Formats: sequence, structure tokens, C-alpha cells
Amino acid sequence: MKYHTRNEEIRRAKGSVPNWLIAEKLGIHENSLYRILRQELPMEKKEEILKIIKEIKRELGV
Repeated sequence: MKYHTRNEEIRRAKGSVPNWLIAEKLGIHENSLYRILRQELPMEKKEEILKIIKEIKRELGV
């Protein structure tokens, strides 16, 4: 599996949402978010992150 295809749904959904903001909502450090996105995530974790991204976009009006 190529790096750029891992967690592609999250990368596309994220758009302009800053990684530090996603990490903050997850309760982890920004660098930890980068590390976990290096490996393909289980669907449950992807859904959790996608939900957070939607919440952030709603809050920011993006």
C-alpha cells in the first residue's frame, strides 16, 4: 500500500482544517496524529476522526 492512499478519506475530508485542531479534539498531541495517520486505521477510528472533522467544520463555518 502506498503512503498517499492510507486514510485517504480523512485526508480528503480534512481539507483546510488544521491538524492541531483535530488532535486537540482527540486529546492527543499533533505529532501523535501525524504518526497514527501513517498506518491505515480501523474503520471505527476513521469514523471517530471524520466525525470530529465535521464538528470542527461546523464550528468554523467551513
